[in-house]
Amino acid sequence: MTKTYIPYGTSEGQTAKIAEYIADVIRGHGHKAHTADIKRSGDTLPDGYDAVIVGASIHMGKHDAHVGNLVRKNLAVLERLPSAFFSVSLAAYDDNAAAESYVEEFEQEQGWRPATVTLFGGALLYTQYGFLKRHVMKKIARDKPGNLGTDTSRDYVYTEWDGVRTFAEDFLATCLPAGAADPEN
Repeated sequence: MTKTYIPYGTSEGQTAKIAEYIADVIRGHGHKAHTADIKRSGDTLPDGYDAVIVGASIHMGKHDAHVGNLVRKNLAVLERLPSAFFSVSLAAYDDNAAAESYVEEFEQEQGWRPATVTLFGGALLYTQYGFLKRHVMKKIARDKPGNLGTDTSRDYVYTEWDGVRTFAEDFLATCLPAGAADPEN
């Protein structure tokens, strides 16, 4: 049985939901997984974990700064353990090239090249935004080339949960030590 640590940085909560879903998939395969909001838990990776999956949301074209701090501070551990990175943004839903460029910039800035990187669509949570943010996000959604929702009376989730499950299962199968993906071995 392996133990996976899943630290994440989130602004509106969608990255947290994705991290929890990944942890549930890992637990469903008989392993242990612990999620942690970096803003609350700090930027030190705790000892005793066999793998790390780092998650970060993108706002205004940048990944969460707390995640960058965690990666820089723990680069040696992230390079030693099986590790992966997931990036959450609206761009991942409607502009993959932009989302990929954000990840490339993040990797260059941090000096970390995880073996596995994936992009997940985020969410437009209009009902949780204040007046100003709701209207700014509606304008952004309207101006984007994709098909983002603009009805501010409801929320839109663009995360493909089957893709999240596949990412977690692939991580177990390819990034963890031989035999670790099946605790029955």
